[in-house]
Amino acid sequence: MRTVLFNCGPIVSFDSNAPLVGQDMLDDKWVIDDGKAIIIEDNQIIEIVDSQSALDDYSSHTNNSDTTMLDANGKAVIPGLIDSHTHIVWGGDRSREVRLRLQGKSYSDIAAMGGGINSTVSMTRTLTQEQLFHTAKRRALTALSNGTTFIETKSGYGLTVESEMKLLSVAKLLDQDKHTPGIDSTWLGAHAIPDSHSLESYTEEIISKQLPEIAKSGLARSADVFCEPGWFGIEESKMILQEARKHGLSLRMHIDEFCDGGGGQLAAELKVDTADHAHYTNNESREKMRAAGVNTGFLPGTPYSMGANWPNFNEMIESQLPWTIATDFNPNNQILSLPFIGSCLVQRCNVDPLAALAACTINAGFTTPHNSGLRHGVIAPGAIANLNILQSNQWESWCLTPGHTPVDSTIMEGAFVNNEL
Repeated sequence: MRTVLFNCGPIVSFDSNAPLVGQDMLDDKWVIDDGKAIIIEDNQIIEIVDSQSALDDYSSHTNNSDTTMLDANGKAVIPGLIDSHTHIVWGGDRSREVRLRLQGKSYSDIAAMGGGINSTVSMTRTLTQEQLFHTAKRRALTALSNGTTFIETKSGYGLTVESEMKLLSVAKLLDQDKHTPGIDSTWLGAHAIPDSHSLESYTEEIISKQLPEIAKSGLARSADVFCEPGWFGIEESKMILQEARKHGLSLRMHIDEFCDGGGGQLAAELKVDTADHAHYTNNESREKMRAAGVNTGFLPGTPYSMGANWPNFNEMIESQLPWTIATDFNPNNQILSLPFIGSCLVQRCNVDPLAALAACTINAGFTTPHNSGLRHGVIAPGAIANLNILQSNQWESWCLTPGHTPVDSTIMEGAFVNNEL
């Protein structure tokens, strides 16, 4: 099957074979002028040509039912958004914690009072796989309505072999559902220490029981650790990640969310794919991460939801460091809209909208590869056909409607979803 999307407005292509850094993130060379057509065959972008040329070549094919001609009516087109750090499979509700935070209680205080991650673990364990799938699918569809065509999601709300496998099985079902974004699954057994364990005993259980079973199942591509003082320290994080690598898993990390706990140094030493949060990582560690090929994954929704300040994103551009943004959807940060995250950067942190878009498209595509093996986060020949037609004829509009979606229509793996054309 072939789709010809013609009469496009500006197309943000990001046609690069490497992540964008520095001034390259905001270079207008990535924006293709109005009047082009995008030719899609099956699930891939084949070429980008002048609209008139496409009309001349393909209009006669429509009678054979193998070609669909769609008029973009001059609307801007951007790549499908990639949410490279989420937690979408869990149950329960921790809304009451917002009052505790407003009363001055810290994240650690709330956990000690019976809230936090372990309270979600308790509620999640009571739910069936079917119940969790129904809830997670609704969340994934909300993300899709906001232009997200691929999602990385983590376990971490089970903290036993059986429960972690259940969460990863739900993620697998989501990935197989043709109506929801593709899924990249990460095992996050090292998310918190269960109430029944000490740090030492749970670390041992993770390495000796959880990790071998998870790796054997093939349900996760990557392993992650919440490396933070009060959760998993440098020593425990290193042990878990080294063992995960031996089992063939790619490595990711949560680091330096609440303070500079040395996570950046460990991320560089282990050469993980991406070290996320990284709110308080020192500049020396950021430089070491760059030298080691480690991406910095910023999660602006979390400080927004928790009432904290944002890091200096423009400093990353000035220092030519590789970085991404993601929603970090979780029980305390229920944001599923990457355009809203973009709005936080652009309208509150003075980040160029093209740089913000690169951070959740092309750059995220390198830390969170598409399951097909094709490039994504770009609009270019040979890439997976994941793209968004905006409601506006100006691409900058992608992040300027924080209360509602800027997306008119989405093409995901060559098929139209949310189609308003």
